[in-house]
Amino acid sequence: MLKKINVRDARLEMFVHELCGNWIDHPFWKKAFLLGDPKDLKVLQECGIQEIWIDTDKGLDVELVVAPENDAKKSAAVPQDAAVSEKKVERRVSLQEETQRAQQLQTKAKKAVAAVFNDARLGNAVQVGETIALVDEITQSVSRNSGALLKLARLKSKDDTLYLHSVAVSALMIALGKQMGMQGDILRSLGVAGLLHDVGKVMIPAELLNKPGKLSEDEFKIIRTHPLRGWEMLKKHPDVDEVALDVCLHHHERMDGTGYPERLSGEAITQYARMAAVCDAYDDLTSDSAYKKGMEPAAAIRKMAEQQGVHFDPVIFQAFVKTVGIYPVGTLVKLKSGRLAVVTDQSEKSLLTPIVKVFFSTKSNEPIFPELVDISKAPDSIASVENPATWKLDLKAMAGI
Repeated sequence: MLKKINVRDARLEMFVHELCGNWIDHPFWKKAFLLGDPKDLKVLQECGIQEIWIDTDKGLDVELVVAPENDAKKSAAVPQDAAVSEKKVERRVSLQEETQRAQQLQTKAKKAVAAVFNDARLGNAVQVGETIALVDEITQSVSRNSGALLKLARLKSKDDTLYLHSVAVSALMIALGKQMGMQGDILRSLGVAGLLHDVGKVMIPAELLNKPGKLSEDEFKIIRTHPLRGWEMLKKHPDVDEVALDVCLHHHERMDGTGYPERLSGEAITQYARMAAVCDAYDDLTSDSAYKKGMEPAAAIRKMAEQQGVHFDPVIFQAFVKTVGIYPVGTLVKLKSGRLAVVTDQSEKSLLTPIVKVFFSTKSNEPIFPELVDISKAPDSIASVENPATWKLDLKAMAGI
């Protein structure tokens, strides 16, 4: 809902739909944007504009605060800057607790990304403000539990693979950025870059993207045009920042120079593009598609580890392993007790001691009552990573996804 408010009532996480006044009278070059930076809030309240329109469907509404009469003096003594709403710090929750919220976010995100991609394909303005609002929600979900959104994004049909892959890469970029100590605007830019990195694929024929058989060399050449096509679409829009443009163009470059489209190598590839290369490859390897069965997460980590320094930056890859775990969510493991279990969450203590759901005894060769076990607190430990096909198990059902 659109609502006109006094500028003194503006606060962080509001979505500014329109600034009241002539564009020359204010310092903002964007008509609509999410008010996410405290510096922007300060500028907005000091630039001379008296009123703004906000969209409460895309951001926060006006905050109504009624102070008790005996607290009036205490409230008056609070500095104005301290009264500005701070971003909510999300507490970590269990995978099960976050999954329901992640499901709702996934549905919303898929529609939003589809709309953005369609706008780009038609040459319409890319609504960066909307992608930023979406990225903020993804960031909150990642902060609560990064595994929930990522496990859901692995379940893609051929009709939504492109969109959910973009959501997954966005979440992985945010989680990896946090692991590497990034925060604030750059973390948001990484999330937007993840959402937009494959936008060029809307210009590739669907029958080629979804071809079940092996691509011919000519077909593969067409596929490899998507980074450049995406970059050409995005560069027309001034709201799209340099991080998103760079990631879109260079997420298929490789450390040894064998990537595309420019065959860059080593330090010639920016840190952000090197991060995107890892996140993009991991989600692609672990996801089912028209032409392949997705690998199990732990197997994908092992395969990518072999390409450290060749395809992937070793430092970034090691940070990525810390992000998703040595035993990522969804990995089938056998414990030293002889029980089979599926990893459902990561432990805060060690990458080697995740939280698992035990459900089968290899000694009696029969199912057992499912039980959550925190390996960091149990006398048991992981003996090996198992192939679900060997045991003929529906691992996704066992993991609760």
